Amino acid sequence: MLDLSRVLAAPHCTMALGELGARVIKVEHTRGGDETRTWGPPFAEGESAYYLAVNRNKESVALDLRTKTGQEVVRRLALSWADVVVENFKPGDLERFDLGLAELRATQPRLITASVRGYPVGDDRPGYDFVIQGAGGLMSITGPEEGPPMKVGVAVADLFAGGWLLSGILAALYEREHSGKGQHVSVSLFDAQLAMLANVASSYLVTGRPSARYGNAHAQLVPYEVFTCQDGAITIGVGNDRQFEVLCQVLGHPEWPADERYATNPQRVRHRRELVAEIGAALAPLASSDVLDALTVGSVPCGPIRGVGDALESPEAMLGGTVTHLEHPKIPLLPQVRLPWRFSRSDASPRTAPPMHGQHTQQVLAEAGLSAAEIAEALATGAAAGINSVTPTAVPDL
Repeated sequence: MLDLSRVLAAPHCTMALGELGARVIKVEHTRGGDETRTWGPPFAEGESAYYLAVNRNKESVALDLRTKTGQEVVRRLALSWADVVVENFKPGDLERFDLGLAELRATQPRLITASVRGYPVGDDRPGYDFVIQGAGGLMSITGPEEGPPMKVGVAVADLFAGGWLLSGILAALYEREHSGKGQHVSVSLFDAQLAMLANVASSYLVTGRPSARYGNAHAQLVPYEVFTCQDGAITIGVGNDRQFEVLCQVLGHPEWPADERYATNPQRVRHRRELVAEIGAALAPLASSDVLDALTVGSVPCGPIRGVGDALESPEAMLGGTVTHLEHPKIPLLPQVRLPWRFSRSDASPRTAPPMHGQHTQQVLAEAGLSAAEIAEALATGAAAGINSVTPTAVPDL
């Protein structure tokens, strides 16, 4: 796979494909490479934590695509080596470099190409995650009821788009087994964001009424939110009447399910404020561990509220082997979060650490058919850059 992408959405997709076994060659600009290499602090031995999060299982080759050499290397890799080419350039940039995806597919009909954009085809505006969360409706339903619109604490619009791109590429690869033909897969952050509104979007479509913000509560389920015990906050998510009955038993109020205000979920939604206040009062004097233990025995979804560090070091993370370590040229035993697949036969574990900028340039140029003299010239002229080469400071960013 040839990865011409940067930042988060597409790089997360290509990292996942690498975890599934693909060989991924990441093409970066000779000057600085992927923008996220500078997104920090924090840094680990000069490598940004942001970049390290989404670029393992890849090889890095640094090329200046404005040069004939850079263009020729990418063209050779796309036509003679790659099954898939992934990119997130601004519309028209690859054509300017004589690397248009349609032309590549016309030359190599089995090639699958894939693009991530901010907005649907025809709208060429740039779209960063934060902007899309706002434009795509997510911020309007996130945050306290009376507070301002709020973004989610991680770039979910990017990650949604990367996940949809991943499934589209896998579908195109599967379809090619039957047709023998490649095709183009396009995903926009905006479309991905709307698709992930799920029941919220459906509620609007069937009623014509916009959704309100509910803070940590749920629009269609009650009780389903954060509650405070004597020693801290917990989450309780009741999804049916049986679970509500168990909750009532644990809280010492077996009479609540017989109250017509609380007997069914639609009634509980209508009387949300009264019920939540009564549950809050019942929980206030209780220890959170006692409540969580009793609800867990009764199969009522519930849990503690942890910080990121506590979550990564939790018993559940230990059980899933979620945090693993990779050998990195500068960072001994680099910690990484595994992706969530667990196959019964196949291995889908992180394989190699995120590459340093231009770490594999000379190896990849040789594989693309350049002679030792041509590689030396490419490095000397700035058409390519490697770890041991000097990156020309006069080359502007793409």
